[in-house]
Amino acid sequence: MKIMIRKNASGVLFAYVPKKDLEEPIVSMEKVEMWGGLVTLANGWRLELPVMSLDTVLPITVEARKVSE
Repeated sequence: MKIMIRKNASGVLFAYVPKKDLEEPIVSMEKVEMWGGLVTLANGWRLELPVMSLDTVLPITVEARKVSE
C-alpha cells in the first residue's frame, strides 16, 4: 500500500494512508534508521518499509507492506 511519511515541527514521524484517510504517529521502529524495517503506528498497525538511503528527504510517498499480527 502507498503511504506518505512526514515529520512534524516537533520531530514526530507520521504515516498517512490515503486509501484509508488515516494518519497515525509512528510509535516504534525496528531499525533506528527506519528504512528497510518494521514500524508500528499508534493504532497498532505494523508496516514494513522499503530499503532507502539514510539521507532520504521527508515527506515522501513509499510502497509499504502491512504485516499481520
